[in-house]
Amino acid sequence: MVTATSLEERLLELAGAVPDPELPVLTLRELGVLRAVRVHTGDAVEVDLTPTYTGCPAIEAMSLDIERVLRAHGMREVTVRTVLSPAWSTDDITSEGREKLREFGIAPPRVRHGDGPVPLTLGPTRTQAPHATQATHATQATHATQALHATPVALDLRATDTATEPVRCPHCGSADTELLSRFSSSACKALRRCLACREPFDHFKEL
Repeated sequence: MVTATSLEERLLELAGAVPDPELPVLTLRELGVLRAVRVHTGDAVEVDLTPTYTGCPAIEAMSLDIERVLRAHGMREVTVRTVLSPAWSTDDITSEGREKLREFGIAPPRVRHGDGPVPLTLGPTRTQAPHATQATHATQATHATQALHATPVALDLRATDTATEPVRCPHCGSADTELLSRFSSSACKALRRCLACREPFDHFKEL
């Protein structure tokens, strides 16, 4: 077990306070992309940074901001390494970060359960609260069956299960929301609309 020095802990805190260039409401620590800080000599430091996805254009801006902050605090040589393993996932976002997203008007990603590959399914564009009526679910099942026969795609009907955690509106908290676009202002967000308060909002997609 490697124990960080007090200087490394301080530098980790400074680097972690750098805001994300695409979502400045979050710091790199809250986003969970900052992995480690190691001091090799008195004024040379190495930082491990994991992108949210391979080829993320924000990784360069993150690196430059980290270098600027650490150099301003006496580090002569700053090396930022891109570390791809273990891969970043939205589960790495801290609870504080999730709350900040919600307050900023962005629905935070839902917590995934278990490790391993992420299954991709053609789910419904609308989500509903767990207490939805049986009649509503019967209607959904009918529509899903019609869609299955109408288009040559594999539709996973389990996606309509009430056990599936809905995407809640960050404005009013309603679970009755619908998908407008799978991509929003950035690749990591989708555009949704609340069916209760009718407000559109971004959803930080699970990964």
